[in-house]
Amino acid sequence: QVQLVESGGGLVQAGGSLRLSCAAAGRTFSIYAMGWFRQAPGKEREFVAGISRSGGGTYYVESVKGRFTISRDNAKNTVYLQMNSLKPEDTAVYYCAARGMTYYSTESNDYNYWGQGTQVTVSS
Repeated sequence: QVQLVESGGGLVQAGGSLRLSCAAAGRTFSIYAMGWFRQAPGKEREFVAGISRSGGGTYYVESVKGRFTISRDNAKNTVYLQMNSLKPEDTAVYYCAARGMTYYSTESNDYNYWGQGTQVTVSS
């Protein structure tokens, strides 16, 4: 079992930045690949970024490439999502998720554990 708690969301103007954090408690954090997902009102949850157990492998959905960066600090049991050049269409609840595999997946069903989510709102 692992418990995930996101933080760092908020209201920001278009073009601004936010850094989301996801703190993990429970089993050894380094055994989990991690993902960030988001869900906007009336839309399905979508994959945003993923990172492998070691942090050596990352992947992003096309719409955030070059603007978002996922990273992790296994010593601090935390995964981050640095979001720059934010756009109104980035507005959503952002969730972190963990799966007990070496690499991330873009499919939400492949993740075993989820945080409660943090709201990100980007105003135009």
